[in-house]
Amino acid sequence: MGMYVRALSYMMSHGSDGLRQVAEDAVLNANYIKARLQDLMSPAFPDGPCMHEALFDDEWLKGTDITTLDFAKAMIDEGFHPMTMYFPLVVHGAMLIEPTETESKAELDRFIEAMRLLAQAAKAGDVDRFKGAPFHAPLRRLDETRAARSPVLRWTAPEGSNQAA
Repeated sequence: MGMYVRALSYMMSHGSDGLRQVAEDAVLNANYIKARLQDLMSPAFPDGPCMHEALFDDEWLKGTDITTLDFAKAMIDEGFHPMTMYFPLVVHGAMLIEPTETESKAELDRFIEAMRLLAQAAKAGDVDRFKGAPFHAPLRRLDETRAARSPVLRWTAPEGSNQAA
């Protein structure tokens, strides 16, 4: 129910003109990202504009020994939440970037610069920068297959730790 209340509140606070503006801003932001990255990364659909999300495939990573997952994990070290990976399923190695309508141009430029630096490092063969990433996050790379097959569903305090009463 809370999800519906938040969505309705958002729509009512913007009104019809505001909703149109935020939709246009989201489309503008996605096309800006696509235009700024398409010389280094391969857009999944290069012809024409995109809507509210920029979609790239992993064609540009061929021959680098770096996967979409490696690239996404390296984004964490750059201070960004990774894009949606491997979706849609019809795009091999999909990297779906969906900027929100509220991102400023300065923040989009910061994101684009980080993506460009990572793409250049990948193409230069800096595999070590990607294979163990994230290096600077509180948690290191998880064994995602093991986590999916044997999930830990209950937290237990480490031995020797003080527990609150």
